[in-house]
Amino acid sequence: MTYAKTADFTPTQQELARLAKALAHPARIAIIQLLAAKKSCISGDIAAELPLSRTTVSQHLQELKALDLIRGDIDGLTVCYCLNVELLRRVQAQFADFFAEATTGFDCAC
Repeated sequence: MTYAKTADFTPTQQELARLAKALAHPARIAIIQLLAAKKSCISGDIAAELPLSRTTVSQHLQELKALDLIRGDIDGLTVCYCLNVELLRRVQAQFADFFAEATTGFDCAC
């Protein structure tokens, strides 16, 4: 029987991997950058800014929302999205620690 190998990794490693996977698509990066610039935006306006269909943008928004990188407030028939700045700051610190650890005292032994 097989089992998820992710259980063998630390919670921090698992979270970084989940977030890296979510950020691995240029559309999601563009959405985050757009929300950072505008502070909040309805989904139709986000779709108008990207070279993707509204349905595709909606799928990317749901992926980001599922990880709580963005939040959406329903206002009638529209959803207004904004960044979860607290989580993004934590992610920033985790990635900074990861890269600092990986590059500190680096000397390839090959």
